[in-house]
Amino acid sequence: MTTDAFLADCRARLAFDLLSNTWNAVVLWALRDGPGRPVELRERIGGISSKVLTETLRRLQFNGLVDRRAHPDAPSRVAYELTALGRTLLAPIDAFGAWAFEHGDEVMAAQEAACVPGPQSPA
Repeated sequence: MTTDAFLADCRARLAFDLLSNTWNAVVLWALRDGPGRPVELRERIGGISSKVLTETLRRLQFNGLVDRRAHPDAPSRVAYELTALGRTLLAPIDAFGAWAFEHGDEVMAAQEAACVPGPQSPA
């Protein structure tokens, strides 16, 4: 595997792909304090549908970041928890969140400025 972030098989690009999906980091962060059932996760995470949560959990499981635990006493009762690998992403997610907290107003101001129509140039 190469270290050139612009190539498809670069490890850095793999990491960027994992965190580029809005819900991946949110679900990982929601699981930071321990296992959670899907209904609990939906309550904790605002604005996520059951379908998107299920897709996200499956994607995170596929990538080795969460484990799915079925409870033997109730076949339809499952919980998800971070794997050791998934826990390694908590520090970068926390750092990114701290950056957003510190610079979010600047980003929103830039977005608002970009939406304000500028002076019309003569035709």
